[in-house]
Amino acid sequence: MRLRGCTKSFEGGTVLRFPELTLEPGQIYAAVGANGSGKSTFARLAAGVLPADQGVRVLEGVDVGYMPQKSYAFRMSTRANVLLSGGDAARAEELMRALGLSELSGRRASRLSGGETAKMALARVLMRSHDLLILDEPTASMDMESAMLTEELVEACRRETGCAVLLITHDLQQARRMADRALFFCRGELWESGEASKVLYEPERAETRRFLDFYGGNALACFD
Repeated sequence: MRLRGCTKSFEGGTVLRFPELTLEPGQIYAAVGANGSGKSTFARLAAGVLPADQGVRVLEGVDVGYMPQKSYAFRMSTRANVLLSGGDAARAEELMRALGLSELSGRRASRLSGGETAKMALARVLMRSHDLLILDEPTASMDMESAMLTEELVEACRRETGCAVLLITHDLQQARRMADRALFFCRGELWESGEASKVLYEPERAETRRFLDFYGGNALACFD
């Protein structure tokens, strides 16, 4: 599936510029970079919830499942929220069980914690198969056990359906565990892309190396 190269501007300032990209089925792509580097804008453009400049859609004819960075809980039970995307009750029960939500299925979703809401939102988007699954910081509000369950479920989905996965993550170790390919964003541009083992361990660009070196401390070093 091919993403058209484009730019995105807000209030006259360009916040993202990226070239044409091809995402291969069955591959997990991890988009990494500092806060404000353009990762989430890229995800929203690819998902079609945000048009590029001149109203252009960057991806056409592809069934996309999108989990935004801010998970939303509708005013109904956890189970009802999961079923909103369609699919049958058995699939909903399977997903909630895999994510440790079974005991919360009847609870009003507005009473869930941040991590529980994120798991519910993930279950909701996985109720149907998609060509491309876009997950924007899916585990940011989760504890370690929930994050690992999420990673296992996403991997199982990729393996069973052959979908491509675009994972936006601030967790470098998560990117290294999961990704086949990596995209490094800095200053609103895609500065490096390729095999994850190369980009995340032996990058070509000095800016990528600085980000990896400072990740445990000052991840904004690439803006200096």
